[in-house]
Amino acid sequence: MPKKGCGNAGNVYICVVMAGVYVHIPFCASRCSYCDFFSTLRLADAGTPYVEAVVAEARLRRSELHGEPVKTLYLGGGTPSQLPMPLLARLVEGLLEAVDLSGIEEFTIEANPDDVTPDWCAALPSLGVNRVSMGVQSFEDSILRFVGRRHTARQAVEAVDNLRHAGISNISIDLIFGLPGQTVASWTDSVNQAIALAPQHISAYGLTYEEGTRLWRQRERGEVVEVPEVQCIEMYRILVDELQAAGYEHYEISNFALPGYHSRHNSSYWDDTPYLGLGAAAHSYDGAVRRYNPADLQEYIDKITAGAPACEQEELTQWERYDERVMLGLRTARGVDAARLRQDFGEAAWQHFTNEARPHIAANNLRVTDDNHYILTRDGIMLSDAIIRDLLWEE
Repeated sequence: MPKKGCGNAGNVYICVVMAGVYVHIPFCASRCSYCDFFSTLRLADAGTPYVEAVVAEARLRRSELHGEPVKTLYLGGGTPSQLPMPLLARLVEGLLEAVDLSGIEEFTIEANPDDVTPDWCAALPSLGVNRVSMGVQSFEDSILRFVGRRHTARQAVEAVDNLRHAGISNISIDLIFGLPGQTVASWTDSVNQAIALAPQHISAYGLTYEEGTRLWRQRERGEVVEVPEVQCIEMYRILVDELQAAGYEHYEISNFALPGYHSRHNSSYWDDTPYLGLGAAAHSYDGAVRRYNPADLQEYIDKITAGAPACEQEELTQWERYDERVMLGLRTARGVDAARLRQDFGEAAWQHFTNEARPHIAANNLRVTDDNHYILTRDGIMLSDAIIRDLLWEE
């Protein structure tokens, strides 16, 4: 696939309104054993130059927004809550100067519970933050310690209280199932403790052993035993049942929200809407071209400081875009719009999709709605990887 520097280079790109802006904050106080996201422990010496580089990149690349105001701003990481408040304020101020954020509807910052102090929470509304996503992962202190989390279950509960006291009324928490030492009973307890906190949004992911992480090495040495797949499937069933009974809408395979509180920013990824990514290792997508910044702190800072975008890009083929549409669409409760698929990718793509879908419909793993959307059934979600593979295009 061709790769080149940022800029149109004679290509014709789809000009659509960007859904939002993502900013990667790579700084962490320590690394969790399972995490393979780009992160660094260099906040003390690199925090200020990095923030200035992100602001400069926003100025360099604002033309990619086509003059349209963005609807969502998301600070992810890493651990954005590790940024000292003056640096966080400088980042937001710089973004406001560089990009039209007057139409922001959702401004999310990711946080670790132990960073969510009363003072930190009190400063958020003045910055425009109206949503906080916290990595709780588990309510078992022994498991949290084992995987290198810095907080305790009690701190997670206190963090939710601190946010609410400061007026933050849109709170999301992340959970992970299949962690070493986790049982069906202990997972059920964590889910119920999450429900008791009544956050507006809950994301829950099955643990994956990413090559090169500390947890992956522990497994390779026999120091960690994976939770059996059948047990992970049962954990997922419990998650779905308990959250739906508590009034949460299951709107994406790993995401649940009280009515009206789905993640607007993340939904843009799943419905093929363009977005702009800023910062080291951040990705962007404009409907036809994917851009990505280097996963190297110093390389990113040096390139931006030199006055040029740091990103490379790849133009997706028609069939790569078809695959993304199918893969991401089937992850959501909306499913894949067959009429739109036919319109955007042609008769051959539509015939392939509907032919491959037929046996999965017969097996009750896929259903078709009255408005011709293809949606995974409850049983189909458990087999989603295999079903999606069948529906992808093979050139």
